[in-house]
Amino acid sequence: MAARQQTVNCGCKGIRTCLLCEANDDKRQLLNKKDSVRYDFTYDQESKLAVPVCGNIQQAFPFPGVFLWENFVSEKEEKELVTQMDQNIWRESQSGRRKQDFGPKVNFKKRRVRLGGFSGLPAISQKLVNRMTKEPLLADFHPVEQCNLEYSPKRGSAIDPHLDDSWLWGERLVTLNLLSDTVITLSLDQGWGDMDRGEVRVAVNMPRRSLFVLYGEARHRWKHAICREHVLGRRVCSTFRELTAEFLHGGEQEKLGSELLDIASSFKGVPV
Repeated sequence: MAARQQTVNCGCKGIRTCLLCEANDDKRQLLNKKDSVRYDFTYDQESKLAVPVCGNIQQAFPFPGVFLWENFVSEKEEKELVTQMDQNIWRESQSGRRKQDFGPKVNFKKRRVRLGGFSGLPAISQKLVNRMTKEPLLADFHPVEQCNLEYSPKRGSAIDPHLDDSWLWGERLVTLNLLSDTVITLSLDQGWGDMDRGEVRVAVNMPRRSLFVLYGEARHRWKHAICREHVLGRRVCSTFRELTAEFLHGGEQEKLGSELLDIASSFKGVPV
């Protein structure tokens, strides 16, 4: 009798993989992808330009929609935040990550939202949200969902290029990066300007303890990812999301949106 394949303890489904499941033959086939033409850039925070990497003959171009607030939290605050997170259960998620969710139950395909066990954002986030609003870009930012994610090089943690939902989640995606520096990679599959025959990537450095915001085209047109090679140590991040106009004052689902915001702003939440 053939030996049964050993079960791995990960949260990967479909095309997602991590170091724990890539020994599986079916998963290994997903990794054998041929490289295509690619144009690589790095984001320069001072000039707000996407600058070609060494050896890339393309020209720099303006890259709006990215905001970085370095040293958003102190080392002491970082330690307190992670200690508080570690008191809650980290649940297995896709691509070698673990997560904690503070938000409503959502079926994006059917466009349905229900409260589920949503009891608000965690208490430790109240001071963070208040601090965010000191920045003009976030003066009217009212998060209704928070997702904590843990990345580990031992698990090969990553997240593939993707666009966040734009039916429920609004204009700004706000992420607090803790414990490790990393790089967020923004990409277009179909190219950009004269670079129309291959993928375009813009690497944005995300320092430890920084707050990172995506908005505009960088949020709605450019996919974002965390590549495995950019996870060099334990990394914990908190991503905050706001509602779209449909769920705000005057929108079709204003009542539900108001209820969600009231719950979120109680800051009494536990992971759901």
